[in-house]
Amino acid sequence: MTQSRTEAEYCAEKLKALSDPLRLRIVELLQQGELAVGDICEFLDTEMVLVSHHLQILKGADLVASRRDGRYMLYSLKPGLLKRDARNTSAQLDFGCCQLQVPHPPQPD
Repeated sequence: MTQSRTEAEYCAEKLKALSDPLRLRIVELLQQGELAVGDICEFLDTEMVLVSHHLQILKGADLVASRRDGRYMLYSLKPGLLKRDARNTSAQLDFGCCQLQVPHPPQPD
């Protein structure tokens, strides 16, 4: 029972990090690949401090990775987290303990 409780807690941590609509929108954007905070802000028409806060929550839940490129911080989904179907029509976040289907990212106008 201890093992399944640990898995349940692990999965609940991931789902809790995704429980905010803005964080889900960030995950949608990051499906396309690495983005700087400023790019995410522009796509979502949201202030940088708010986007940075939500990125830190996603990073703390081990859903998002970051790397420095000069003076910019670039964010991406953790490697192996996003699983696409063969036709690339849907994707799931695979936590190991459970999977969550995520919508396709918005297409640029």
